[in-house]
Amino acid sequence: MTQPSSPSPTATYRLQLQPDFPFAAAERAVPYLTALGVSHLHLSPVLEAVPGSTHGYDVTGHAAVRAELGGEEGLRALAATARAHGLGLVVDIVPNHMAVPSPVSLNGPLWEVLRDGPASRYAHWFDIDWDGGHRGRLLLPVLEGRIGDELPRFRVEGPLLHYGGQVFPLRPGTERLPLPRLLEAQWYRLAWWRLARTELNYRRFFTISQLIGVRVEDPEVFAATHATVLRLVREGVVDGLRVDHPDGLVDPGGYLARLRAGTKGCWTVVEKILTGAERLPGDWACAGTTGYDALRHIDGLFVCPQGSGRLFSHYRDFVTPLADEGGDWEETARRAAYEVVEHELAAEVERLVRTAARIAERVPRPGDHAPWALRQAVRELLVRLPVYRPYTGDAPGGARTAADAAMLRGAAEQARATFRVPEEAAAVDLVHDLALGRFAGGGEEGDDGTGGGDGTAGSEATDREAEGDLVTRDVADFAARFAQTASALYAKSVEDTAFYRYPVLLSACEVGGDPGEPAVGPGTFHEYCARLQRDWPESGTALSTHDTKRSADVRARIAVLSECPDRWRDVLSTVADGAEAAADAVPVDPMVAWTAWQTAFGLGASAAGGPAAERLTPAVLKAVREAGLRTTWTEPDAVYEEAVAEFVRGGPGGPAAAGLASLEAELAPHVRANVLGAALLHLTMPGVPDLYQGTEREYAALVDPDNRRPPRFEPELLAELDGGAAPADPSAEKLRLTAAALLLRRSHPEWFGAASTYEPLAAEGPAAEHCVAFVRGGRVVTAVTRLSLRLRETGGWWDTVLRLPAGGDWRELLTGRTLAGGTAVGVDTLLTQWPVALLVREEGRGATRAARAAWAELPEEERQQRAGDTTT
Repeated sequence: MTQPSSPSPTATYRLQLQPDFPFAAAERAVPYLTALGVSHLHLSPVLEAVPGSTHGYDVTGHAAVRAELGGEEGLRALAATARAHGLGLVVDIVPNHMAVPSPVSLNGPLWEVLRDGPASRYAHWFDIDWDGGHRGRLLLPVLEGRIGDELPRFRVEGPLLHYGGQVFPLRPGTERLPLPRLLEAQWYRLAWWRLARTELNYRRFFTISQLIGVRVEDPEVFAATHATVLRLVREGVVDGLRVDHPDGLVDPGGYLARLRAGTKGCWTVVEKILTGAERLPGDWACAGTTGYDALRHIDGLFVCPQGSGRLFSHYRDFVTPLADEGGDWEETARRAAYEVVEHELAAEVERLVRTAARIAERVPRPGDHAPWALRQAVRELLVRLPVYRPYTGDAPGGARTAADAAMLRGAAEQARATFRVPEEAAAVDLVHDLALGRFAGGGEEGDDGTGGGDGTAGSEATDREAEGDLVTRDVADFAARFAQTASALYAKSVEDTAFYRYPVLLSACEVGGDPGEPAVGPGTFHEYCARLQRDWPESGTALSTHDTKRSADVRARIAVLSECPDRWRDVLSTVADGAEAAADAVPVDPMVAWTAWQTAFGLGASAAGGPAAERLTPAVLKAVREAGLRTTWTEPDAVYEEAVAEFVRGGPGGPAAAGLASLEAELAPHVRANVLGAALLHLTMPGVPDLYQGTEREYAALVDPDNRRPPRFEPELLAELDGGAAPADPSAEKLRLTAAALLLRRSHPEWFGAASTYEPLAAEGPAAEHCVAFVRGGRVVTAVTRLSLRLRETGGWWDTVLRLPAGGDWRELLTGRTLAGGTAVGVDTLLTQWPVALLVREEGRGATRAARAAWAELPEEERQQRAGDTTT
């Protein structure tokens, strides 16, 4: 853990900037967000991006703030308004890649590389393998068809080559060549878009050829691409950073060290997704992750382990999937990994194979590895990694490095077994050593490295030294690219394929989640929180983000189904039979039906047949394409996709959705318990909570682009609740709860920050496992209800009690009740009006309203010192 140079945020609020929600719109929201209780605004990327982008990750230039959002003037105005209200700014940065836009001229550095080739002053910016085929040219897979068929669409105008609406620079001196020769003479090869999968010779973001990898490991490239951001940090416009996709970088740890030096240690979190028991490398210069690990632990608390197993049985009966097509999680994930590594990432694998082959040729002792054997070794090792990427080159001797080395050893043992001839499995040993970055090949037997005595010794030694340098560079290159490819493989095969093939409980199919074991017990949750407080107390935590496939409230609704699997089976059977379908309609797979109906329930049955139907169809179609079993993004089956759309319109997105209404009403109290429970845990557990726009109220959103709609705020409702009005509905309840917790955090950061403590508070009695409670800093108690439907079915709380810490009375902020410390409070009494409780020692009497009033009365300088000097 690396502590920031100044206090961290107490809570951040993510705003998804886009032309329909620019800096000016964010500025107008500042008074509301101040009243809500956050300390920092968290902005999506602010540098120049592809025109119209709703996310900003397709960066086209690093020298300027995005004009579509209001430019640097607009950003500075937002920062000034935020600072006047005591808030700071955290900005998302994208070091891994830039856009390959249309027109390419939007990316100035890339334009010059296309024009001038490897001699361009920007050639070292981009991760291009100039020796990777295409006769030293950069492959641009932008043509709609084969080049011979597309020739009539080209035209030359001066120094420019036009293709449809796209424009490319011409290599100087080639303007007057005949078209075929002119195309051959460029530093780039224009090609059919389908060639990208196997022929691409630049690193991309996952499998997106429109995003080209940037070499920020080069100090000059780092300086150029970060100059604007670092200047904004130095000048106090930006107070903290979120780093997108660090797993794409050659050396994430080195990058973060350089970034920390450039920012003087401002609060920085990284979008690192941890799986299972994986740990963030302890030497990384950051405050922690963006919080998907917290999401997994919170969500898992509200999944019934027994019920989820029975739900799987009903799913299996309904869908009847093959083991590797959704019938078994591990087999489904493994098959998806093979498909991605053999197809979508074929170009990345071939680059690794070429590098390994060069090393084997230059160093005699490994020798004689056929390309097919190296290819199989690379694939078999990659598909067996249980994490996004290894960090074998970080901090030699460190715990993380040792753990990753052991993981690679285990993967190698399994990979060897896939070779029929044991001797050919030696290719696995070579690839394993190269992935570790520690390979050292031997020379010929008897060669002492001193050369002969015939006068050629000097030149031979020089040649060997040069050859050794090439091998060393290739080994380092292999290790980095192996790790980068591993992260792309895991993301595409698990997040973007297997999750869509295993929809048993959709709430578990989330970034960082484990659909095979979705439930998390209270003990595991407490262990995680204690570790977070000890190791990464200022790490980010999240429940909903711009990348989650379903918002937290949608997942909370779906999770209740794990408590009533038989009820879901019965309702699904009824609504599925009652859905409208034309006599000649193409039947959709049962897996699609299961996914669509569960998604409709997550959105809310009462809404599914209304405006939400327009959102449900695109989400289900995306799920079908990502699953890739009947149709894909690149090989679409238009007939089947129309059948799916028609099924949704006539079923879960149509009148038949009314059949879910009774289930929705029956489960409403338990959905409420899940929504409020997850929210309160997120807001009071260790770490810095990040609220996605709109999630302070009920927020039902599906996968992008559905979750990137401009936010709508309700400052009037917040003011009414602050004035003492009772919440009229669950959405208002969530807003009241959120504001109470956020204001408490901002007024008393010492109760929640790095210097605080985390202590589990165990309930006692027959229903103790249904209560999750903990104490923060000895001053705040959080208590929430979990698995409330099962709790009701077993008779309720009975005589279960929660013993509040001694040392004074406790005031419950949501109800105003005062409870005596040191006494055993009946949980049925504590959690009767609300399924959650937020208690503060009596010194906190009137904490919420008083905190807001005191905050408003503070001078601006004092607010900046207390909450933003929370402004890092």
